[in-house]
Amino acid sequence: MDLKQFVEQLEQLASQAEQAFLAADSAESFEAARIEFAGAKSGQLKAIQKQLGSLDQADRPEGGKKLNEAKARIQAALDQATERLGGEGGKARKAIGPMVDPTLPGASFHLGTTHPITQTIEHLKEIMGRLGFAPVEGPEVEDTWHNFIALNIPEDHPARDPLDNFYLSVAGATAIDANASEAKLLRSQTSTVQIRVMENQQPPIRIISLGRVYRPDEADMTHFPMFHQMEGLWVEPGVTMAHLKSVLRMFATSYLGEDVTIRFRPSFFPFTEPSVEVDYLWNDNWVEFGGAGMVDPNVLRAVGYDPEQVTGFAFGLGVERLCMRRHRVTDIRDLFRNDLRFLHQF
Repeated sequence: MDLKQFVEQLEQLASQAEQAFLAADSAESFEAARIEFAGAKSGQLKAIQKQLGSLDQADRPEGGKKLNEAKARIQAALDQATERLGGEGGKARKAIGPMVDPTLPGASFHLGTTHPITQTIEHLKEIMGRLGFAPVEGPEVEDTWHNFIALNIPEDHPARDPLDNFYLSVAGATAIDANASEAKLLRSQTSTVQIRVMENQQPPIRIISLGRVYRPDEADMTHFPMFHQMEGLWVEPGVTMAHLKSVLRMFATSYLGEDVTIRFRPSFFPFTEPSVEVDYLWNDNWVEFGGAGMVDPNVLRAVGYDPEQVTGFAFGLGVERLCMRRHRVTDIRDLFRNDLRFLHQF
């Protein structure tokens, strides 16, 4: 059957149905017309609807549109007859069912569950929001200024090694120069966001940034080449290391539970001084979940702040490791395998 014949049959059917419902003067005649034209099993409309699939693929959208127009005409005639007969045909009011246009996108509905990493990110935002930290975002493809130079990481620092970063090739270049000003890379830390915020905002600043970072680590139970960090920054006059430790302790007990044990170990990062590593105790082992420290004066100067007037602290925590601790996941790779048996647990 071609489209023209299909449309002609629909037009003829709709006209006959309208005349039949208009002529119905009793519940019996109404019901007879309903069964003939709109019956769910043997009605003429149902029979023509089955022929839609016999149209050429290119004609089906137009055929579906015309089918819905005919349905609407028949439904309108049925409703008018029902109202005119004082409800005697009310039981058949919804005989045809809701109008459906197969050419329109389907209505969305929820399938599955929210990924545990997404759940963790939303939970972290909620906790830090209660502590006064506002969420901000930044680009995942960065330049060397924001990823290294402004963070006080010198050119000869191992963190800038091409083997330890995902550098992006520059058009026309035969090799990657990690120290070139135009060099681009996938960000290795969310600390880049704090630089962007401080470049465009004066203290006081109290922000967090949650997002993906990239490092060419070999995947194992606790490492993955793509993972998520939560970066925190608080800058204003009078901020001290005591503020940093208090915020991290309150965060740890809020997310990991009142019984969590954490410790601070002296460490070194080019962008903080003094610096600490933060660990939590899990299964009788200390697990690192981030680094922190007071913002180095050189970083404050790089964004135009006066380190004699303001101080601040910064911290970076691994989202996956927090998620693993909370949900007792022992292998970080499980979070990225997309195994529905695993994900359905969340």
